[in-house]
Amino acid sequence: MSRDAVVIGAGIVGAACAAELAAQGLRVEVLEAAGIGGGATAAGMGHIVVMNDSPAELALSAYSRELWLALAPSLRASDAFARCGTLWVAADAEEFAAARSLQSAFSGGGVRSQLLDAAALRECEPSLAAPMAGGLLVEDDAIVYAPRAAQWLLEHSLGARNIALRRDCEVSALTQGGVRLANGEIVEADLIVVANGLSAQRFLPGLPIVPKKGHLLIADRYPGYLHHQVLELGYIKSAHQTRGASVAFNAQPRPTGQILLGSSRQFDTLDAAVEWSVLASMLQRAARYLPGLPSMNAIRAWTGFRAASPDGLPIIGPAGDTLPGVWVAAGHEGLGVTTSLATGKLLAAQIFGTRAAIDVTPYRVERFAVERGDGA
Repeated sequence: MSRDAVVIGAGIVGAACAAELAAQGLRVEVLEAAGIGGGATAAGMGHIVVMNDSPAELALSAYSRELWLALAPSLRASDAFARCGTLWVAADAEEFAAARSLQSAFSGGGVRSQLLDAAALRECEPSLAAPMAGGLLVEDDAIVYAPRAAQWLLEHSLGARNIALRRDCEVSALTQGGVRLANGEIVEADLIVVANGLSAQRFLPGLPIVPKKGHLLIADRYPGYLHHQVLELGYIKSAHQTRGASVAFNAQPRPTGQILLGSSRQFDTLDAAVEWSVLASMLQRAARYLPGLPSMNAIRAWTGFRAASPDGLPIIGPAGDTLPGVWVAAGHEGLGVTTSLATGKLLAAQIFGTRAAIDVTPYRVERFAVERGDGA
């Protein structure tokens, strides 16, 4: 197949970008060093959640969640999509006030949510510790098994016939009008999309993204123990720390009946080893909210690396004036699965010069140049 575009990376973001470009008629070749849906896609929780750290984050995550909900009927059982909702738990009066503020922000962004008092929270999730002050239920949030969803996008989406995937294909450098593979082969294309997470810095050295290491643990099957993705309201503060290590309670009921637990965040490390002190802190935190956890059987623990930008928003758009034809979709931090579909839409709108559903300006790389004063 001759190609119009090359996408580097077959994680959920790269797959979404390839699927959108292919749906609009481009012949797309996806180059992946390992397999579909590896890296951060395989390591994460697959939570499709609306977040509100900034107006731009709310707009992007809400838009992308709607795209996921529209896509859901086409997905397979093996993609493990479930509209389980997100339950934000308030441990005290201060956090309940934060839940009320979050509900107000969601309402302003057109996102449905329901404030729960202590009794309603207990009825919603009986396994939670008591007393808790209440919570906020966002019923339309969901979960998905992201590696399988990435595979669906590449092989079964509307434009899949226009996509060719090359596995075990290591890209060594960008070239004029293409990319060079590790074996010396030049793959030519007028349009290059760099969508391989942290590894994007190999090709775009000035890209402002840093790694955030995270731990996850999955427990055995305990059907009915948990009904929603459950997070503490303190998770939002933890998620956007810029230094040190932090843990927060985050638990997910898998369709298998298993319980998936997070989360932790660490900077300044690329050591993929499980750190038992961090994992122990994470589990101790979780047990404050789910007192039944210590009696559960753990099956496996692992780590992954989120690619984070300085402002917590992804970088979506042209890579820069000195790199004509090169586009970037990276830096999604912990929202890569959630915002992948919207990323593909926003990238395609910029490439084709069409109007996007939301303003693309907050996600373009030049925002960092303006912050440094380069664009003043």
